[in-house]
Amino acid sequence: MKACGVSGPGADVTLLELPDPPSPGLGQLLVAVEAAGVGPWDQLLNGAGWDVGLRPPAALGVEGAGRVLAVGADIDVDEFAVGDRVFAHEAPLPGGSGFWAERVLLTAADTTPCPPGLTPAEAGGLPVNGLTAWQALATLGLGSGQRLLITNGAGATGSLAIQLAAAMGVEVTATASASAADRLRGLGAAEVVDYHDPNWPDRVRGPFDGALTAATGTATDALPLVGDGGRLCSLTSDAPAAERSITSTNLFVQPDARQLARLAEQVGEGELRLLPEPLPLREGPTAFARAAAGRTGGRKLVLVP
Repeated sequence: MKACGVSGPGADVTLLELPDPPSPGLGQLLVAVEAAGVGPWDQLLNGAGWDVGLRPPAALGVEGAGRVLAVGADIDVDEFAVGDRVFAHEAPLPGGSGFWAERVLLTAADTTPCPPGLTPAEAGGLPVNGLTAWQALATLGLGSGQRLLITNGAGATGSLAIQLAAAMGVEVTATASASAADRLRGLGAAEVVDYHDPNWPDRVRGPFDGALTAATGTATDALPLVGDGGRLCSLTSDAPAAERSITSTNLFVQPDARQLARLAEQVGEGELRLLPEPLPLREGPTAFARAAAGRTGGRKLVLVP
């Protein structure tokens, strides 16, 4: 099958021809991929910090959407059947290979039926960013009337977090480029501050009840803006030491089919908006480079086999 991934540990991302995944075992599904998300985390999969059980030569990608081709012998037909549209964030990868391919092996417990309202590109690009935003907000535990600072608000995760938080009645201040300000206000941000300004921390109106830092190096700047007893959640593994009774946490996203199902409903109902950019699988190496360098223009790159 056609794929995009790595031929060995530490190897460059290239187009590959790989064997088909094995037949699904207990609790597993074989899925024909229709769309697969690309993110900056994919540079961590090949021995660079995120062990997802990749066994090169293998496809990269830990999220995507497709149609069920085969089901494990123990799976109830009322849960999943051949032909069903599904999507998932999967880590570890049960087949040792990921979504950037024509077919992928998945764990049924991590997989969610795809609502009719979602396009393949939306479903394929939602899981990691959506679950990260959901789980980060759950970690912060904010409610109506409280204030939240989000750095990199224009990114795929930040923009979803803005929408989810605003829907809960949380007042959101986001950092982003000036060109993204109108879009983020349209998503629910009360204030948008230009991160290009080196003095941006002095431009925001603190204190905040919580901070969600989605840009590398911003957690240290954000911590002084959080009020005593507040919370900070870093998505870039750089949460600073706690002070002033502030809870400071690094978040590592986890698969969760129930959370993903709720996110999908919100997208289908128009409560959450995505900006997917579908690309053919053959452009996988370029998409990987763009995501790793942060050159996506706020859009979620999605590979289509």
